Amino acid sequence: MASDTLSRHPPTLRRVRTNSRLATAAKEIGFLLSAALLYTLVRGLTSGRVDAAFRNAEDVISFEKTLGIHVETELQSLILDHEWAIDAANSFYIYGYWPVFVLTLVWLIARRPVAYPFYRNALLASGAFSLVIFAFYPLAPPRFLPWHDFVDTVSLQVPTYRDMSSSRLVNEYAAMPSLHFGWILLLGIAWVALSRVLIVRIVGATMPLLMFAAIVLTGNHYVVDAVVGGMVVVAGLGVAVLIERFKRERAVRAAIHDAQDSADDGPDLDGPSGGAAIPAQRTPNLSRVR
Repeated sequence: MASDTLSRHPPTLRRVRTNSRLATAAKEIGFLLSAALLYTLVRGLTSGRVDAAFRNAEDVISFEKTLGIHVETELQSLILDHEWAIDAANSFYIYGYWPVFVLTLVWLIARRPVAYPFYRNALLASGAFSLVIFAFYPLAPPRFLPWHDFVDTVSLQVPTYRDMSSSRLVNEYAAMPSLHFGWILLLGIAWVALSRVLIVRIVGATMPLLMFAAIVLTGNHYVVDAVVGGMVVVAGLGVAVLIERFKRERAVRAAIHDAQDSADDGPDLDGPSGGAAIPAQRTPNLSRVR
């Protein structure tokens, strides 16, 4: 009788790859959740400087007026009489952020694992830059300044969202930069750069524009918050490029070192006839170079 061991089917290569990706996904999601928790805790530690946050808000409004880009209230006035437009702005602000964030990371891990570390590093680097700004420049969002004619459309239409998002750990005076815009911009770049489906690429290019409209129309951010959000993401992408360049240079050096070791461990130059044998040629191990 054949043994149970022989009767079992060995794991297929596809199953091994699937299990490996699931393990990688679990590890990365755990890592990102830990980073998000740290981000929330550190962000919450800066919430005590309320007076400074409102002074900075007045400065931001004055700065925008100087540049001629203080258009938030004008844009809001276009939708306040149209409930469907308010609902659309609120919905995209709420559901176009974390759901898109999580689904995009899962897609990158599962379908674009080679590209995933690059976008993860850009995400973490831009988050780190943002924390520095939050710590040194508290800023009250427009919805906290109704005397400037700002309207908090989310509180008007979706008060439960405000109640659910209220927490001691959440710093409501960290309007700049807007990572609602910045991170959706980063994820949109990933969709455009990596998707093979045209409609997905079009949606990826459109998402940042829709999120920019949503954060302004809902009274959650100033125009300059989005500008700074885009700047920290560009900086994060720069860090990711440097990390990839460092990894590639290190892999090239390792491949060269492997090739040298292979040459040193080659056959003896003295062949059986006493003559010089030609050493076998070996190709450097470039599997780690991308």
